[in-house]
Amino acid sequence: MDTVKIGRFLKGLRKEKSLTQREVAEKLNVSEKTISKWETGKGFPEISLILPLCKFFDINTNELLSGERLNENQYIEKAEENIVSLVSDRTTPRKKIIISTISCIFTTLSSLALILLSAYYVTAIWLRIVMIGIALIAIISDIAVILLVAVSTEIYECEKCGEKFVPTLSAYLLTPHTFSRRYLKCPYCNKKSWNKSKLRK
Repeated sequence: MDTVKIGRFLKGLRKEKSLTQREVAEKLNVSEKTISKWETGKGFPEISLILPLCKFFDINTNELLSGERLNENQYIEKAEENIVSLVSDRTTPRKKIIISTISCIFTTLSSLALILLSAYYVTAIWLRIVMIGIALIAIISDIAVILLVAVSTEIYECEKCGEKFVPTLSAYLLTPHTFSRRYLKCPYCNKKSWNKSKLRK
């Protein structure tokens, strides 16, 4: 995620509205210093401020994270890039989960909108198939990203020996599980049990 590019984008949006940093800060209930940090790329809006910020500047989250206005062709491609960028960013595991989930929700909603659009307004069969195909690829990618984030942020504590370990991707996907536990084989004691999930620090 290029915070400098995003900062320039936010500054440009503010100037389009002929507003000062103080006026934007007052509208979003933050300090003028916070706006300055965003615009210089030294900071990024907190999760709770992303939607109000997008609404204020009449942009979507994908455009905010891309640091530019996007046309329809760029939208899904940039959404995937932004999700991968956010996942690889050095944020806490909890923030990674929150950010990737929000991004995936927006991408999925836009994909569903694309499917509905193709069903009701597109007459050419080949174009309808292409649009539905793109939307399905985006949804599948979203699911894959959520799984990768979960694997990269969760660690399991063995019920038998108490050791902590990270399961392989195949073990993570194929074993029975509940919301907070997975039936995994511990690599230390080689025993299977319902191991409790914890977020990595």
